[in-house]
Amino acid sequence: MQPGYPQQPQQIDNNMTMSIVAIFLFWPLAIPAIINASKVNPLIQQGDYAGAQAAAAESKKWSKWALIIGLIGWAISLLCCVLGGMGAIMGGNSSTY
Repeated sequence: MQPGYPQQPQQIDNNMTMSIVAIFLFWPLAIPAIINASKVNPLIQQGDYAGAQAAAAESKKWSKWALIIGLIGWAISLLCCVLGGMGAIMGGNSSTY
């Protein structure tokens, strides 16, 4: 680094996109993810890079859990719908009036 030049701020991904996607799958865990993601940029502007990285890590953690639980919930729902539909087809009353 040359003297007289300001130091470039460190680039830290705030994971806001993943947090917003996660809110559609499992919102109870996505809310803390969005809150932590919104803390990253102000912390970088204040020069607190360690705090910004910690907030980004927390955001990523909560987003991943929301995505995992949400996708498992969707898979279980889809499986129940498919099995319920197959059960209705297989066990349906074939008599006509």
